Amino acid sequence: MLAGTALALASCSTVPVRDADTVTFVVVRHAEKSADDPRDPSLSPIGRARAQRLATLLNDTTVNAAYATAYRRTYQTAQPVAENHFLRVTTYDAQMPAPQFAERLRTLHKIGTVLVVGHSNTVPDIVGALSGRQVAAMGDDEFDRLYRIRIGTDGKTALSQETY
Repeated sequence: MLAGTALALASCSTVPVRDADTVTFVVVRHAEKSADDPRDPSLSPIGRARAQRLATLLNDTTVNAAYATAYRRTYQTAQPVAENHFLRVTTYDAQMPAPQFAERLRTLHKIGTVLVVGHSNTVPDIVGALSGRQVAAMGDDEFDRLYRIRIGTDGKTALSQETY
């Protein structure tokens, strides 16, 4: 199934777009959470390590903005990336409809790289709204899926998926 998903996503690229002419949205689910607070858990040690891996992965990229919901687990996932790029994490409303949030992101960010950290029930919709393509639902135990949505100044998109 993963091979089929990878093949399907690889075929999503409509045209090659040059980095100077694009904005890239990196969209992930928060990292693994602990059981310290059922309503607003922080990251577990494994989750903190994954957040650091994300920061390392994006270390050679100029990240212009980092977004997370108002929950500790999303903020703590975005924070290492934000710190590496001297940014503050911008909070967004997890209940905002994905098309509205995607439109806001596309309006505010025309070039560069933007990190968006969401939840298993919001990431696929955000990716779909940014890319114009439907992606698979996320399982409750899936924390390593990373999407890159590149959007050229002409509006053409390229979508890729990887794990981290």
